[in-house]
This record gives sequence, structure tokens and C-alpha cells, in this order.
Amino acid sequence: MASLQLSSRFLGTNTKKHNSISISRTCNYPVPFTKVLSRKFMSCSMSMNGCEGDFKTPLGKIETRTMTSVLSPTAATESLISAVSELKSQPPTFSSGVVRLQVPINQQIGAIDWLQAQNETHSRCFFSRRSDVGRPDLLLDLANENSNVNGGDSSDRDLVSVAGIGSAVFFRDLDPFSHDDWRSIRRFLSSTSPLIRAYGGMRFDPHGKISVEWEPFGAFYFAVPQVEFNEFGGSSMLAATLAWDDELSWTLENAIEALQETMLQVSSVGRRLRRKSLGVSVLSKNHVPTKGAYYPAVEKALEMIKQKSSPLNKVVVLARNSRVITDTDIDPIAWLAQLQSEGQDAYQFCLQPPGAPAFIGNTPERLFQRKQLGVCSEALAATRPRGVSRARDMEIEDDLLNSLKDDLEFSIVRENIKEKLKSICDEVVVKPLKSVRKLARVQHLYSQLAGSLRKEDDEFEILASLHPTPAVCGLPAEEARLLIKEIESFDRGMYAGPIGFFGGQESEFAVGIRSALVEKGLGALIYAGTGIVAGSDPASEWNELDLKISQFTKSIEYKPSLQRIN
Repeated sequence: MASLQLSSRFLGTNTKKHNSISISRTCNYPVPFTKVLSRKFMSCSMSMNGCEGDFKTPLGKIETRTMTSVLSPTAATESLISAVSELKSQPPTFSSGVVRLQVPINQQIGAIDWLQAQNETHSRCFFSRRSDVGRPDLLLDLANENSNVNGGDSSDRDLVSVAGIGSAVFFRDLDPFSHDDWRSIRRFLSSTSPLIRAYGGMRFDPHGKISVEWEPFGAFYFAVPQVEFNEFGGSSMLAATLAWDDELSWTLENAIEALQETMLQVSSVGRRLRRKSLGVSVLSKNHVPTKGAYYPAVEKALEMIKQKSSPLNKVVVLARNSRVITDTDIDPIAWLAQLQSEGQDAYQFCLQPPGAPAFIGNTPERLFQRKQLGVCSEALAATRPRGVSRARDMEIEDDLLNSLKDDLEFSIVRENIKEKLKSICDEVVVKPLKSVRKLARVQHLYSQLAGSLRKEDDEFEILASLHPTPAVCGLPAEEARLLIKEIESFDRGMYAGPIGFFGGQESEFAVGIRSALVEKGLGALIYAGTGIVAGSDPASEWNELDLKISQFTKSIEYKPSLQRIN
């Protein structure tokens, strides 16, 4: 019988130390230890924490095995169960490794529909790529110019969405994400197995105090899904991944037993979640800060920006969380499906560690995408609503393009990202210099930036330099962060933090805005922020916050029916 680990990790400057206590699968935490461990998280998962391994020691084996294609998810599930049994009878002889077993399905099925049908007791993740049709692909341009950069393996070029349950291996700590943690994740990845990926995210402020609702996420949380559904353009794939490391007391036998238990619970019947509401009613809604507290906060930020002696002389982003209490629990996956139906011009994501709330979002903003040595980022700032007619929409766009206040906010963001990329890239391309990005409800000023990394290790530097962007924090970043900590009376958690995945050939992260934390029995916390620059008006900024959360709040009113798919 596989055992679970109750883990506490204490990091020194150069040395990792950790203590592990074996507990039963029931996940009942021993009360005495909760006091001893204080705010150190306790992991309760049929898996292992990869951050506790020796990142300097390569895994013995990283492999992907592809089975014969099938016609349905049911057949794919049966094929995987058989493949896992065969692996158990003929196990690899390595003391550590990752093996991905995958079965192509000859039909396109929504990954989010598959996820909705799965057991809610497992940890869950979802990541759907943004459609960039009609915008320049600067990474492709660089690939054509530089033989060291390519578009990635053909097997994942048309990957649309990924849904996962359980964790073959996870990575989590209360200390800020470090280069060692990045190396621990990279240890489980390989360019020869590009679809073995670690999905997750990081806190906006890794040094801030973690509030109760965000504790299960730690300072960062990533996981390689145990069972994964991939949606491609025109086809699908069901996959199962095992990871083991004898040095972490998680053997191949443990990994196989845990995976077999999860596979027996996998449902092959999806639910088509294209409906207009969630079937819940709002009982109450309140904001932190309140309107009465938000106006003075904006005025305080404006005063600091105006002061010549203040280093905060450009922009600061102030956020708000809105607590929505409903008559019944909100289904986070159904809510996410509604966000997805608003348009394909945004990333959709869900991150839910074991027993934790679900962090979901519909963010338009890319932090960065890396393909081999090519890296791409973007500037997105300033907000206007969409018009009720094409003519009115063009009037609003023209006003946005010619607004001095919005041009200042956008230029600060674009030039800051450009300078950060210059520090790690041999060349940086900006295209277009300024344009308008139109979403379902809002439009923003937009520009794309790309460059060529000097070495693959610079991926960690991308995160360290690009996060937080001026669009979610301010500039200078440290001064803005301190002001945010002083003014905002709530924990942003992973709101405005990097959300995405690390992979052997490719990594991609969005900025976790337009997001909500969904808690059983507690409704949801919906997050939004707005940039404050010289000329900002508190009333207008408050209205912008309402506009940004409207994609969430509009759907919690009625109770339509649900349709099943096979």
C-alpha cells in the first residue's frame, strides 16, 4: 500500500533541508504536528514533492510511449489501463524516472468537457491557449531568421487545451520560487518528451503574508498531471504519467499503484458545458476595499506619483477583490467553460491543489512564451469598453489610441518590458509599436515583443525579470509593490502572478488577471485591478474594475439544463 507524505521543508541559503512524516491515505492531519509546522504547508497527495529531490542528479529515465490510436475516450482509457498493467509486469530498472503513456483519439473532444466529468476529489488543472489569429507571430519570424530557434515539435504545435487530474509529481513550497526550484522542475522534463509538462503558478508577491484561502498553493505550486486529456485541432489524446524517485521514498511501485487507483476512477463521459448561466443566485456581494476606501487609496497613489521626491513617479496598480456569496456552490469548471465561450482571445486556466479552492481565470495577457531559445512577451495596458455598434466601437478605439493619459500608461509598460528583454536577449523586436487589442467586453492598447535568449538557462531569468509587469504592479516595481502592500488590505495570492507551464521544448505563462478563487461553501473571490497614473479619476477607475469582473458576475443568475456527450 502506497503511503502519503506529510512534508515540511526548510530552506537555507545554499542547502535544502526537509523532514518527512508518513501518514495514512485518509489525509487526516495529526493535530499536534499542525502546531509544530505552524504555517508550513502539509502535502496530502498520492505523489511526491519534486522540490525535495537533488536537482543536480539527472533522472534515470524520461520517456514517452505512444499507443495505437482509438476512436473514443472509453477505448483510450481501456488502452491506458492495459499499458499501466504491462509496465507493472515489465518495469524499468531505473531508480528514478518519468514515463508518459499516451493514446491518440481520432476525434476532437473538449478538454474542459472531459475535466468536468472527473472525480472532484483529485487535484485539477486546466490550461487553454489563446488564439492569436491576425496578430504577428514574432517567434515564427525569429525562427526563420535564426537557425537556433524553431517552432517546437510538431506533436504539440496544434495543442489547444490541456486538462489534468492528480499529480505524478508536484512542486510546492512556502519560500519564494528560486533557481533551484526551477532546476528541480526541469529535472523531470525533456526535449524528447515535449508533452511532459509542469502546470501551475506563483504568487504575485512571494514575500507577502499568505492568507488562509491561499495557503494550499504555497508561494508556488506546479504539478505534472497524473492523468491528462489533450485537445488538439481535429483530434484528442488521453495520457497517464508516472514519476518516481527512490531517494524520495516514492518508488515505481508506489507510482504505479497510485496511477492504477486514479485510472479506475477516470470517467470517459464528458459533459458539454456550453450554457448561459451556472444555476446559482447571488445572496450577497461586497468589495475589499469598499468604494469609500478605494477613492482615498487612488488619491493617495496620485499624490505620491505627483511628488518629485518620490521614486514612484509613473504608475501603480491598485486591485480589488469582490466576495460573492451564492445560494449553492459554484462549479469552477462550469464557470470556466462560460469564460471560454466568451471568445478564444484569452487564456483560460484552472489550478486546484488537493483539497484547495480552485483558482480560475480568463486572462488576455501573456507574460512570456518560450520555444527553444526564442522568447516572446507583450505589453497590454489601458482599458475601454466595447461599443454597442461597429461605428461606436471605432469611436472608442480612436479615443483610446489618442488619449495622452492612456498612452503614458501603455508606453511605460512597453518600454519596461523591452528593457527587461534586452538584459537576457541578443536582439529585441517590437511589433506593432502600438495597436488596439479587442476582447469580448473590453479593448486595450497592445504591442508584442520578441527576442532570442543567449542560453536555455535564461528561462528562469525571464520569470525573474518580467514578473511583475508594470501593468499589474507599477513602476518602479519595488516601490509600487510596497505601496500596494500598504494600501491593499487583502492578499492577492496568485492573482496577477505567472500562471502556465514549463516544458522541455516550450514554456508559456499568462498573467493571472481576470481571475477568481472559488471556494466550497464560501462562494468566490473575484479579482481585478487598474493602473493609476497622473490624470486618473477614482470614479472612472472604480467603474473599470466593475467592467473587468462583469464576465464573471453576469453568469450567476439563472438555472438552465445540462447536455451530456459520449
